Amino acid sequence: MKSAEIKALLLAQPLFKGLDETQLSSLASEAKVKSFRAGQYLAHEGESADAFYLLLDGRVEILTDAGAKKQVLQTIGPGEVFGWSWIVPPYRWNFDARAAVASRALVLAGQPLRVRCEEDPRFGYQLMKRFATIMVSRLRATRLQVLDVYGREPSAHR
Repeated sequence: MKSAEIKALLLAQPLFKGLDETQLSSLASEAKVKSFRAGQYLAHEGESADAFYLLLDGRVEILTDAGAKKQVLQTIGPGEVFGWSWIVPPYRWNFDARAAVASRALVLAGQPLRVRCEEDPRFGYQLMKRFATIMVSRLRATRLQVLDVYGREPSAHR
């Protein structure tokens, strides 16, 4: 896939709207398309997180260890981004990610983007704001799973 096509894919995503040409080019330069078969893991909790993914087609499950089995916290589809662990030290996956069906994703390398973020704090801040929304989404999904398992209603105060 050519850089211009990758930039167009990134620009079409709400998460990346508003980034300038240089910032989009930085993201696109670190991207490649990769295919995953159904059941294949893209990430394992605790392992080094060195990328994030823009799902092009298919479905990916975000999972956590629930003792004897894996618990699906969230399933994402085409156009969604996952993998925020690359931007937050110690750069280790906080969840597992597994292709629910054959899937294809744009994989963006994290380490070179971290260097770029350090060199250009404005760019780093823009990415951090965007990835914070992903973190909040995962936390909400986890909270809903906990409520489902333990059957408690959220507290009315606060």
